[in-house]
Amino acid sequence: MIAALPMYDRPELRAETDALWAALRDALRARGIAAPEALTRDRDPWEVWQSPDLIFAQTCGLPYRARLHDKVTLVATPDYALPGCPPGHYNSVIPARGRVIPDHPRLAVNDALSQSGWAALHGWLTAQGIPPGPVTITGAHAASARAVAEGRADLAAIDAQTWRQLIRAGAADPALEIARTAPTPALPWITAAATDPAPIRAALAEALAALPAETRAALDLHGIVQIDATAYRAVPIPPNP
Repeated sequence: MIAALPMYDRPELRAETDALWAALRDALRARGIAAPEALTRDRDPWEVWQSPDLIFAQTCGLPYRARLHDKVTLVATPDYALPGCPPGHYNSVIPARGRVIPDHPRLAVNDALSQSGWAALHGWLTAQGIPPGPVTITGAHAASARAVAEGRADLAAIDAQTWRQLIRAGAADPALEIARTAPTPALPWITAAATDPAPIRAALAEALAALPAETRAALDLHGIVQIDATAYRAVPIPPNP
C-alpha cells in the first residue's frame, strides 16, 4: 500500500506530518485496513495518485478535476480555517513587487496544473482585466515567492496555507501580499478508485482527534469537511500558461 502527503510536507513540519500519518495508519489498521508504516516521499506524485495501491494521499483541485476525477475516490477535505474562506476551502495570496502592476506582468507559476499557483492566478488576472506576460515555471510555491521577492517576476499566486507556512518559517515577506483570490475547495484527500472511502474517513476523524493540540495547530488542521466531487469539477480549467 502507498500513502503520501506531498502538498504541505515542508521540512520544518516533517515531524508533525509523520505524526499525522502515524495516527491515521494506526486508526486504519485498527479497522482491518492495510496501511504502510511510513509515508512515501521518493516517488512522483502522479505515480502515487494513480496507483491502484493508494490508500491515502492529498492532491490538488486542478489535477483532480483535469485528470484524476475518474481514477481516484474522494475521502474528505481538510479545513485549514483560512481567513476569508468557508470551511474546507482555500485561496491564493497574490504577492507582487509593488502596488502598481505593470502591463503584461511577468508571472512566477509553480506548476501548470496547480489550482492555487496557476488557475487562481489566471482567474484573478482575468477579473482584473490584466493580460498576463511571460511565465516562468518555478516548480514550487516557495520558489515562486522568491522569484517575486528577488525581482525576477512581478506577480505570483501562492496557496494561502503554504504562504502561512512560509511566513512562519521566515521564507516569505508578508509585505508583498497585495490581494487574495476567490476561495475554491481545498486540496482533497483521496484514495484509490476501487476503495470505499467511508472507513478511511472515519479513521481520519479519529486520528485528528487523537493528535496533540500542538500538532494540529502546527498543521493548521481544524477538522474534516465532505465536499462533493461536483464542486471540485465546477471550477474552471484554465488554459495552459
